Amino acid sequence: MLSRGEALNLVKASVKRRNIFYHVLAVEAITKALARHLNQDEELWGLAGLLHDLDFDETMVTPERHGLLTADRLRDLAPEAVIRAVKAHNYEHTGVKPETMLEKGLLASDAVSGLFVACALVMPQKKLAQVSVKTVTQKFKDKDFARGADRNRIVFCEELGVSKETFFEVALKALQEISGEIGL
Repeated sequence: MLSRGEALNLVKASVKRRNIFYHVLAVEAITKALARHLNQDEELWGLAGLLHDLDFDETMVTPERHGLLTADRLRDLAPEAVIRAVKAHNYEHTGVKPETMLEKGLLASDAVSGLFVACALVMPQKKLAQVSVKTVTQKFKDKDFARGADRNRIVFCEELGVSKETFFEVALKALQEISGEIGL
């Protein structure tokens, strides 16, 4: 299995846009924290979170290829569980339905990261330290806020036996711990 350092080097070589780089760091933190909460393999889940958008810059205009290019690159480098999770996080285009805990956890973590960033950016100091679970819960209900944060994906957490509120707590703590790394 790739080490975290090797995976990070792949990301740095492939992801050129700073906001996408910060996004994958955020998703890695959330997936690892969710894995810890669920007594799952943190390293495996973190690897999926870190690598899930490895091909994003190349597939922005061809979403049907998103995840598939990464899967090809990772074929001999990462466990099949990570490769399948990467494909499942774009299931609408890849046809790989999320079935495992990792796959559902990655989907939920990917979507919730955008909601948290949007919440931070509307705070006076634009910092995650100002965000609360109550704020995120309220903004989750506002369908006009952070429209790109797909609520249907976020609620995949419930299929893991984790309530939205608990998921928000887990994600917020994880993001606050890396806030300096992601500029929030």
